[in-house]
Amino acid sequence: GMGRLSENHRELSWAAGGGRLGQAALLDNACWLGRQPLLDFLGGAGGRLRMGTLLSRQSCQARLRSPGGMGLAEFLYPALQAYDFLHLHQHHGCRVQLGGADQMGNIMSGYELVTKMTGTDVFGITVPLITSTTGDKLGKTAGNAVWLNRDKTSPFELYQFFVRQQDNIVEKYLKLFTFIPLEEIDHIMEMHAKEPEKWGPQKRLAAEVTKLVHGREGLESAKRCTKALYYSSVEALEAMSDQELQELFRQAPSAELMLEPGMNVLDLCRKANAIPDGPSGYQKITDGGVSINGIRVTNPETVLILGQHILKNGVSLLRIGKKNYYIIKWLQL
Repeated sequence: GMGRLSENHRELSWAAGGGRLGQAALLDNACWLGRQPLLDFLGGAGGRLRMGTLLSRQSCQARLRSPGGMGLAEFLYPALQAYDFLHLHQHHGCRVQLGGADQMGNIMSGYELVTKMTGTDVFGITVPLITSTTGDKLGKTAGNAVWLNRDKTSPFELYQFFVRQQDNIVEKYLKLFTFIPLEEIDHIMEMHAKEPEKWGPQKRLAAEVTKLVHGREGLESAKRCTKALYYSSVEALEAMSDQELQELFRQAPSAELMLEPGMNVLDLCRKANAIPDGPSGYQKITDGGVSINGIRVTNPETVLILGQHILKNGVSLLRIGKKNYYIIKWLQL
């Protein structure tokens, strides 16, 4: 995720300019921590880190007071992160550690270790944590993390997360997460004050972040999924790849079917196991509870038509009720 983001930033912001963006090195700390003998670690870095300081950290105090207490592995985490800073400083000349505000204690431990063992001035920078609209922290522990990895957060999901931000936070996020000039951000917010119904800042924020994380194609993918899901765009559905369909409808069952002569809407729904057998399933269709490719179908005997019920990419999107989707892939059309 981080490597792709770096390359996207290089392409989007530096390719046309005359400046030069340095290379980013992505390293795995298992490469040095995994080869560090325990006794060597304790005798070296461990001897320079003071227990009183580690115990005084606010994060440590909170965990010690919690019902579950604090395990040794968790207590030693700041020491290992401090050693990471020392290793990166000694082998790569790293002098600045950047992290979220909740990492202040760990960054301080790294600062103290590096300065004690090398005598070099190093620095730490913390940035505000991203919170939900209710003020809760976003992250793995909270279970509401937004990931750079497409397998965990698709371009569509990333786009929707940012496009739904409230007015009271969107300007801050434009400044934190995009490279839009501050003067332009001021203009965007001025236009928003005049036409708030257009959600201009939110759409620009979502587009810029999605493009930075997933590239231009990722942004186009997010827009296709948005049009397909919220605007029932047949053109967008036809242009969607299998990957996009799976990302958009992660929980949706999928079925591969053969198109038989005279096959109708009722046959499709039953073969996809989307409606119950008998009169109740038939009535589900007549009551308007079934749509195919965003178009409501009320006649169960309607024969399936290529180009209408079955899209050019060999897919049908079946919806039962408001939220139950089924992805149908047609074989040998």
